[in-house]
Amino acid sequence: MIDIHPEQARTLAAIVAHGSFEAAASHLRVTASAVSQRVRALEVAVGRPVLKRTRPVELTTSGQAVVRFARQLDMLSADLAEELQPGVQPARVRLTLVINSDSLHTWALPGLAAVADKVQLEILREDQDYSLELLRNGAAAAAITTTAKAAPGCSSRRLGVMRYLPVCTPEFAARWFAGGATAAVLADAPVIIFDRKDDLQDRYLRSVSRTAIQPPRHYVPAAHEFGEAIRWGMGWGLLPEIEVRDELKRRTLVPLDPAAHVDVPLHWQQWRHGSAALDEVAAAIQAAARPLL
Repeated sequence: MIDIHPEQARTLAAIVAHGSFEAAASHLRVTASAVSQRVRALEVAVGRPVLKRTRPVELTTSGQAVVRFARQLDMLSADLAEELQPGVQPARVRLTLVINSDSLHTWALPGLAAVADKVQLEILREDQDYSLELLRNGAAAAAITTTAKAAPGCSSRRLGVMRYLPVCTPEFAARWFAGGATAAVLADAPVIIFDRKDDLQDRYLRSVSRTAIQPPRHYVPAAHEFGEAIRWGMGWGLLPEIEVRDELKRRTLVPLDPAAHVDVPLHWQQWRHGSAALDEVAAAIQAAARPLL
């Protein structure tokens, strides 16, 4: 049995959070030498390296597991304090979540607001196809992701499906798609892309043509501004159906193809050994997603 000392695990978590041995030492109010000694003792206990001594430091797979343990231990300690001292106002648990921009922009914040008086939240914005890495390496306690299979040490719950529609302004449609959104026209019509990780527009383009289509691209990496770029006529792009329903009814935006859409399944993954606070956040996110996804 591997015996991990909590102090050593929390030291590793501090190194990751603050970026270096020296910064972790300052945060923990100990010497850098003491931090190094704790890491060496931890690696002896684990039997393998827990980090790569780069700048910033990089965790090994074993180190990721130890950091998850440290942060889970902090959450469980908060639960225990509340149980042992029921009359004392507990300190708010700090939770780091990974949520994609479109979920934040359209449906997730009302759910988080329902529990904001009980926890302290740090929200990391990351594409839903890439959010699991932050969960695996211990940077976050929970994430919204497209992956249904639970990451190591985590549980997974289905939230629903976000449907995206390819849309543009009526003026843009009249200029570019008067004869329909054909592959030939889509190769020339400007498109709005969120960032270099955004694959939604290309997924739609692949559904139109087997040949790769490479239209002119504008990159706008913010959910509100992404939609505004489309509304200003800079190009076409995919927006969540729940965001554009009213605009489609008013015809301030129009679909490139009324039958076209791209569906993105969303799942909530969190540390299996979490806390009551994390479970409350999960329940609030599910409640917010249920009527909309």
